[in-house]
Amino acid sequence: MLILYLFCYNEDMPSLKLISTNKYLLAKTGEMRAYVHIYANSNILEAIKDDLSLEQLKETASLTDVVSPVIGMPDIHQGFGLPIGGVMATNGLISVGAVGMDINCGVRILTSQLNYQTDKISSETLAFLIKEIEKLVPAGLGTEHKNHLRLNLKEVVSKGVPYLVNEGYALSEDPEHTEENGHMLEGNYEALSPRAIQRAAKQLGTLGSGNHFIDVLKIEEIFDQATASQWGLFENQVCIMIHSGSRALGHQTCLDYTNLFWGLRNKYGIYVPRPGLAALPVETPEGKKYFGAMAACVNFAFCNRQMMTYFVRQAFEKQFGQKLNLLYDVAHNIAKWEEYDGKKMLVHRKGATRAFPANHPQNPKVYMNTGHPAIVPGSMGTPSYIMVGLPKNKETFHSINHGAGRLMSRTQAKKTIKESDFDKSMEGILHNKPFYHISDEAPQVYKNIDEIVNILVEAGLSEKVAKLKPLAVING
Repeated sequence: MLILYLFCYNEDMPSLKLISTNKYLLAKTGEMRAYVHIYANSNILEAIKDDLSLEQLKETASLTDVVSPVIGMPDIHQGFGLPIGGVMATNGLISVGAVGMDINCGVRILTSQLNYQTDKISSETLAFLIKEIEKLVPAGLGTEHKNHLRLNLKEVVSKGVPYLVNEGYALSEDPEHTEENGHMLEGNYEALSPRAIQRAAKQLGTLGSGNHFIDVLKIEEIFDQATASQWGLFENQVCIMIHSGSRALGHQTCLDYTNLFWGLRNKYGIYVPRPGLAALPVETPEGKKYFGAMAACVNFAFCNRQMMTYFVRQAFEKQFGQKLNLLYDVAHNIAKWEEYDGKKMLVHRKGATRAFPANHPQNPKVYMNTGHPAIVPGSMGTPSYIMVGLPKNKETFHSINHGAGRLMSRTQAKKTIKESDFDKSMEGILHNKPFYHISDEAPQVYKNIDEIVNILVEAGLSEKVAKLKPLAVING
C-alpha cells in the first residue's frame, strides 16, 4: 500500500483507491457526476502521473448525462478531451472529443497458411514483399492514391465495406469479419463538410503517417489452443497487420463539429468543461448530424483498411502464390449504441477496443461461441497480441486496451531516443524508413506491451489467445 499512499500524497494527483486486482477508483469530487475506474499497476500509475490523463478523466466524468463509471485503460495517456485509452458511456450525449480526431482508427489482421519456420521465409523475401506493398499503398502525411480506384465516395461513406464487395475489392466473407460488418447504417454523406470531402477525395487505400503501419508478423506463442484452432491460428503462422483510420476525413470532421458543439453548449444547457469534450444531446439536429458524419468517417475508415487489404493481398499472392484471409478488424475511436442491463447506451471508445465475450448477442455469427478476436498491437519492435474478451469485462462496457500506450511525446522522443538504442531494439526486424524519420515511433516511446496486456488478464477482463512477433514493418 506504500506505493498507493505515495500517489495519494501527491497534491497534484487525484486520490486513487485500489478496489480490486489492478482496478483503481477515482471518487467523485467537484463537478464529477460519475466515478472513474482506472485499470493499472504501480508502474503504469507512475507513467501517467506527469500528464493530464487523470484530470481529463475527471472532466469527462463531469459531463451532463454521463454514465458511471468512466474508464481508463492501462495504455492511457493524455489526449484531446477524453484521454487516449478512455471509455465513456452516456444516456444520449455524444461528445466529439470522446471519439477523437482519427475517427475509426483501427487495426485488422490477415492470416496466411505460411509457416515462417518450415517454409523458410528469408529476410530477402520479406524485403521484397514490403517493397511490393509500398508500390501499391501510399504512406505518409497527406498522401493520396495515384491509381484511379473508380469508387464513389458517397457510396463508400454510406454503405461501407459491403459496397466494396459489390465492386470486387473485398471478399464476400470480409464484412462478417469486420466490426459492425464494416458498415454503420447512419453514415451520412450530407453531414460532411465540403472541406472534409475535398481532403478525403483521393485518400482511400492509403496508410497515412504517425503510428499507422503495415506489419508482417509470425505467431510466436499460442496461449489458448482451442480458440486458436477455431480461428485457424497456429505457431509460426505468417500474418499481416494493418493499422490506419479515416485520414483527413475524420480529422476535418472532428474540427468542424468541435467548433459547432462548443458554440451551442449554452443553448442546450450542457455542462462541458473545455472544447476538447464538446458535446450535445444526440437527438438535437446538430447531434444527429454529427452522428451521421462520424458514421460516414467510420465507414470510410473500414473501407480504407479494406482497400489496403486488397492491395496487400495482391502483393502477397504475387510473392507467395497464397491468399490472405481476414481474421478480424476492430475500431479504436468510435461511438455506438450498445445495450447493457437492458438499457441502450451510447458507448464512446477512444483508443480502446471492443471485446465482446462468447455468446454476446452482438457477436458476429462466425465468432458467437468464442467471442470475437480483439487485436492489441505493440510497437514496431515489440510483440502484438490477439485477445478475447471475458464476461467480466461488462464492467468496462466490454472494452480492453488498444495498444501499449505512449510513454513520451513525439517531440520528447526525437530529442531523447538514440539511434544506437533504436537499432538494438529493432535487431532482426526489417523497416522501411531510416531512424530520423521514425524515431518518434521507436519501441522505447511506448509502455511495455506484455505488462499492459497482463494487467487486464490479471483483472479477469480478457485472455490471451496468441502472441505475434514483428518481422518487417512499413511505417506511415
